Amino acid sequence: MSEKPLSEVFFEPERYELGSGPTYHFELSRRDFFKALGGGIVVISMLKDGLADQESGRGRQRESGRGMPREIGAWLHLGEDGSVTVYTGKVEVGQDIRTSLTQVVAEELRLSLASIHLVMGDTDLTPFDMGTFGSQTTPVMAAQLRKVSAAAREVLLDLAAGQLQVDRNSLGVADGKVIHYGTKQSFGFAQLTKGQKLMKLVGENVPTTHVDQWKVAGKTTQKVSARSIVTGKHQYTSDLKRPEMLYGKVLRPSAFGATLDSLDTRAAESMAGVAVVRDGDFVGITAPSEPVASQALAALRAEWKTSPQPSGQELFKLLKEQRVEQQGFDGRSSYTLGSMAEGMAAAHLKLERSYTVAYIAHAPLEPRAAVAEWKDGKLTVWTGTQRPFGVRAELGEAFRIPETQVRVIVPDTGAAYGGKHTGEAAIEAARLAKAAGKPVKLVWTREEEFTWAYFRPAGVIEIRSGVGQDGTLTAWEFHNYNSGASALRPLYDIPHQKIEFHAARSPLRQGSYRALAATANHFARETHMDELAQGLKMDPLEFRRKNLKEVRLRAVLDTAAQSFGWGKGRSLRGQGVGMACGFEKGSYVATCAEVSADPPSGQIKITRVVTAFECGAVINPDNLKNQIEGAIIQGIGGALFEAIEFESGKILNPRFSRYRVPRFSDVPQLETILVDRRDLPSAGAGETPIVALAPAVGNAIFNATGIRLRSLPMAPNGQVKKSVES
Repeated sequence: MSEKPLSEVFFEPERYELGSGPTYHFELSRRDFFKALGGGIVVISMLKDGLADQESGRGRQRESGRGMPREIGAWLHLGEDGSVTVYTGKVEVGQDIRTSLTQVVAEELRLSLASIHLVMGDTDLTPFDMGTFGSQTTPVMAAQLRKVSAAAREVLLDLAAGQLQVDRNSLGVADGKVIHYGTKQSFGFAQLTKGQKLMKLVGENVPTTHVDQWKVAGKTTQKVSARSIVTGKHQYTSDLKRPEMLYGKVLRPSAFGATLDSLDTRAAESMAGVAVVRDGDFVGITAPSEPVASQALAALRAEWKTSPQPSGQELFKLLKEQRVEQQGFDGRSSYTLGSMAEGMAAAHLKLERSYTVAYIAHAPLEPRAAVAEWKDGKLTVWTGTQRPFGVRAELGEAFRIPETQVRVIVPDTGAAYGGKHTGEAAIEAARLAKAAGKPVKLVWTREEEFTWAYFRPAGVIEIRSGVGQDGTLTAWEFHNYNSGASALRPLYDIPHQKIEFHAARSPLRQGSYRALAATANHFARETHMDELAQGLKMDPLEFRRKNLKEVRLRAVLDTAAQSFGWGKGRSLRGQGVGMACGFEKGSYVATCAEVSADPPSGQIKITRVVTAFECGAVINPDNLKNQIEGAIIQGIGGALFEAIEFESGKILNPRFSRYRVPRFSDVPQLETILVDRRDLPSAGAGETPIVALAPAVGNAIFNATGIRLRSLPMAPNGQVKKSVES
């Protein structure tokens, strides 16, 4: 399976949050308008969306059209003291790319990790980057920094050869020095550069270190920021303090779609140090402390005008009925091969089934937070986001100022999972800071995070299939309503296919989530594959292998099955086993799961999960295992428990006490096997490991209980009920 271009990854249909309009439309005074634009004659043109988006940074042309800088100096600086500083627009949200990116630089420059400082996600210092998503950090940014570092090494060799007047081939690089093999004479990097910028362009064919010669990359190494995190030295956005800083809160509507009918601010404004800011639909509070800000917010007397909103009970009906036109995704969201009529006519067994997935929340450890400061006409915002340059564009648009007057800095952030692509908290903090004339910190509450962030899309998936008596698939028709198009097409060898994604009008705000719709599409596909195997009375592994020619997917499937001991039977009553395999973003996964079931109560417990994973050459084995096992544990929530409940424009479970996420007691025995393909480029691993967990568990539940579950979550209260069996 060929890897998608970066621009295509960025614009997958289910990244709904990137196509929505700005969160706020602030009023702009006449004075501020001309101050922002400067003097001279002003001509205002109401542009169509496409051209306006190019200017605002929200459109495709703006974000996908920028190429990476080719100058070494844009990415790497060798200090006069011998220090090495590397710059990347990627951000650290818990996946530990800070370590893996440092490893590839250390490999090419022959340095220790401790001698390299990585500057991440600072729009004033780092090259433009679309964002940290789509599993693109390793295949794109790691590859780029490898080339930059290798090019810098070549420049250093050239400088040393010139200064020593020796054959360049007689020189080598080690421990931050260029060494002459014959005389053992050495030059530190700083001696060679004398603080000058390395002006050489990074070529496409710069010689990087072959994977077989890796000494730093490809090895497990300690997290470079581990000490600062475990000692509490590391500061997240919510820890930051600025001189004279105030604390902010924002008034939220009583329900989705509600508009402000009246507002009484007198009680709040009577509190010492409290100010109320109103700008159109935006109402906020600034106060000298967070408790006072919360008290002032509670003192506001707001009346809201609500409008009818759909409820969760009618969700899946709405998604099928309220279709909307897709915008430019036809080539990626529909596919036809052969003739379904011919394929179904050749089938011995025919099957039609429907599968559903609920909205779920990202539930990051760190809710949205921002600190904003206006100084000398420039806005600086510290915030946890996956898209610092995207948030910079949103801020520029919200306040009608050039992006050059906005700086976004991203401290290492406590989780995101695709949920921090937009800059609401940054804009809110900036608006309050603008009114106060002082820095403002704003931290969302957990209820705000659960209610006003966007959710993983819900969806309905319908499959119609046919299979021959020998177990060969003959036909496959697959329709996804709303959830998304990621991993929409199967890698199984099927001669007749019809596959479509149908966009729908969602009753809730929705957007990117770890692996996008690949989780939903794999759940439906791999559950359906088990149903076909059951109908044929074939072993699920044998059935998959019979219809699978993709060698990389077969390899992880065989590895997982062998390590799991597939086919050796169960020793205890009430146990069940299941498997599933999948792919996404250039990597491949297979998962085998074992569950225990108590038939009288319906209680389900996942007892063992074996995962085989392949993403090309592995840069840091232990970190990769952490990514895989973290994805598996997160996937347990979406598979068994997690679902957003809503009614009449309100979220009914907006806190952890009512929204069930995986607990320590839910974690099964985890066994992870890395299939290290050193002959292949490294792909990303942040998403793919999650996609096979839910179907593997669902298939194991059927194996244990005879109950076939076709809706996520499968056990909302930890229980499986026979009423869900079709």
